[in-house]
Amino acid sequence: MRTPAIAPGGLRLYTTEHVREKNQTEEFVSEIVVESLCSLLPKRIQKLGEVAYNLWWTWHPEAQRIFQRIDPVLWEEVYHNPVKFLRHVPRKALSDAARDRRLLDAYDRMVAEFTAYMSGRENGNGKPWFQSYPNAWPARKGPVAYFSFEFGLTEALPMYAGGLGILAADHLKEASDMGVPMVGVGFLYLQGYFRQRITEDGWQEADYEHLDFEQLPIIQVYDAAGDPLVLCVELPGRCVYFNLWKAQVGRVPLYLIDTDLPENAPQDRVLTQRLYSPDPDTRINQEMVLGIGGVRALRELKINPAVWHMNEGHPAFSTLERVRELVKQGMDFEQARERVRQSTVFTTHTPVPAGNDRFPKWQIDQHLNGFWNELGLTREEFMALGDDEGAFGMTPLALRMSAKANGVSELHGQVSRAMWQWMYPNQPVPISHITNGVHTATWLARRMRRLFDEYLGAGWYARLDDPATWQLINEIPDDELWAVRKHLKRKLAQFMRERARAKWVTHSQHPVQTIASGVLIDPNALTIGFARRFPTYKRATLILRDVPRLLRLINDPARPVQIIYAGKAHPNDEPGKRLIQELYRVIKNASTAGRMVFIEDYDINVARYLVQGVDVWMNTPRRPYEASGTSGMKAALNGAINFSVLDGWWREAYNGKNGWPIGEDKSYDDLEEQDRVDCESLFNTLENEIVPLYYDTDDDGIPHNWLKWSKESIATVAPRFSTRRMLKQYVEEMYAPLINQPAERAPGEALKV
Repeated sequence: MRTPAIAPGGLRLYTTEHVREKNQTEEFVSEIVVESLCSLLPKRIQKLGEVAYNLWWTWHPEAQRIFQRIDPVLWEEVYHNPVKFLRHVPRKALSDAARDRRLLDAYDRMVAEFTAYMSGRENGNGKPWFQSYPNAWPARKGPVAYFSFEFGLTEALPMYAGGLGILAADHLKEASDMGVPMVGVGFLYLQGYFRQRITEDGWQEADYEHLDFEQLPIIQVYDAAGDPLVLCVELPGRCVYFNLWKAQVGRVPLYLIDTDLPENAPQDRVLTQRLYSPDPDTRINQEMVLGIGGVRALRELKINPAVWHMNEGHPAFSTLERVRELVKQGMDFEQARERVRQSTVFTTHTPVPAGNDRFPKWQIDQHLNGFWNELGLTREEFMALGDDEGAFGMTPLALRMSAKANGVSELHGQVSRAMWQWMYPNQPVPISHITNGVHTATWLARRMRRLFDEYLGAGWYARLDDPATWQLINEIPDDELWAVRKHLKRKLAQFMRERARAKWVTHSQHPVQTIASGVLIDPNALTIGFARRFPTYKRATLILRDVPRLLRLINDPARPVQIIYAGKAHPNDEPGKRLIQELYRVIKNASTAGRMVFIEDYDINVARYLVQGVDVWMNTPRRPYEASGTSGMKAALNGAINFSVLDGWWREAYNGKNGWPIGEDKSYDDLEEQDRVDCESLFNTLENEIVPLYYDTDDDGIPHNWLKWSKESIATVAPRFSTRRMLKQYVEEMYAPLINQPAERAPGEALKV
């Protein structure tokens, strides 16, 4: 093979010819891309290039701190993207880093941990859980294929809109930690999700940025000829072509579909442009490409999953593609359908019928015309697979094509069974529940982890889903826990001030907007966080039902209260945008004295500061429309206390000593009455319980009784609402029971019926 040329700075210039000469594999292409980045670095710290291309760094803050220490200003400018960082960092900064003894010590520890992790040695903590699981996959079985419309892995890779994507990313990260064989499939969005901008009048505006994929921690997938792999999905009258990119999530690969190819028509190039298009034709084409194209991508990569997991109904067309393969190989439809069902898991996240994608049958005719012939079905039989009371529904299709289905909390399971009972007359609805969890290492503050390392015992992270591990939380001295909590609150305040300063120097906002963005926040005052999407059922403005009472509460000179809001409404959700505007108009009013804040452009980075820095996490959904929710779990990990409607996960977590409820554990027919009762409960609890407890301090300013509640919150939430517990449930209840079913045959293999 010819030696690659050397560019300025030491970058090796590999060409398509080099790849072809090597008769490369996907692994070889990954190696040369990583090596090209490594060659930019001094030899002593070249491993940073490999780490940059593995999203393992997103849940290892010590790795992130090494990049930050090399050039803190640039690290913020590239928004925590290590690939872009290493390509733009000045050579002098790298040379200085290679001579910095303290940085090199941290680098060596990080490299040793990364190497041990990737080899499965877990840095002295034994093998990953799955390797010792008694009912683990036989060696011949493939991985779990996890399909999702969005993945919220890091703020540097904005392929997510909200909780669905954050959960999907945490699912992959935990699979990596536990050694569960898994592969993810999703979309690579050219413009990601929108950047939020709030006008002086409080109206949300959406900005979109084109991402440069070459600057992201992802690697394009090539074919055996050394060209970018191109696959296609046939749509009426045309073929939609797509490339694949791979994001390595620890030990789990995530393959991302990109249709922005010159071979495609303009309407097909935009299929992977933005999340959640409101156009129904674009939406159905997106779901066809994700489902059908995702199956074809895995087949092309010679990955034959043992279990297929659909995260929401968007990928449900994947089941029809798998049936089509089997019918083509000689099975009749019913045999093929049952074979597919017996290896398919479906998770529903939507507690209302309107939240499930459904298409009119004429639209199915337009976009899938003739597909039923390849399944050996009539049009009427095909339509019956997705029948949703006259339309074609993706959730009914997913339910009919899955052997296992679940909601994401106990109450959501009940709501889902009631919602889909019409599909199963006079019989139980086959929807169980597995309550969501959060990936502990991603959301736990570094200072809190150091505290846990000291008091929870060696190897506590390997036992994090064991409640006994967390009983040792009571051994942490109050003054030490309080010192960490105060540090995290100061970090949050500093974060808001610096964001406000950066916006101020652009001359792009009114002075009152600077105040509304948090510059007057006091790190010593009781601070409440409220951050999430802004659909109307979240009731973000519930507290505004009594503004005079609210102003008295927050402006008490002896016991002030601060409330920090953040969140986005979908660009086409006009009622949601009006809620933001109503809230913002109150926030910017001088009568709030700067004690109410709205942080613009909510994302993973903002969320991290909020869940780690607030004292109380407030959530006011209209029960029972919160399927689960996970932000409160993240806040509890870091010592915050939840204050929420008894819906979703909090209904299961609340024990009377680890937080407070808003309203009662009941449903209402009269929504106005529900709002009135919940608002009164909210204010009464704040005034009579939460505020007095927080300000009850000793002579040193330590609120011992408050910290007792904080410790109870950590001890009860951390083990039970972790993705460690969640993924074990998926393995034991959903994946393992299907693993011994006959495998589907990939194209080209012998058929076994």
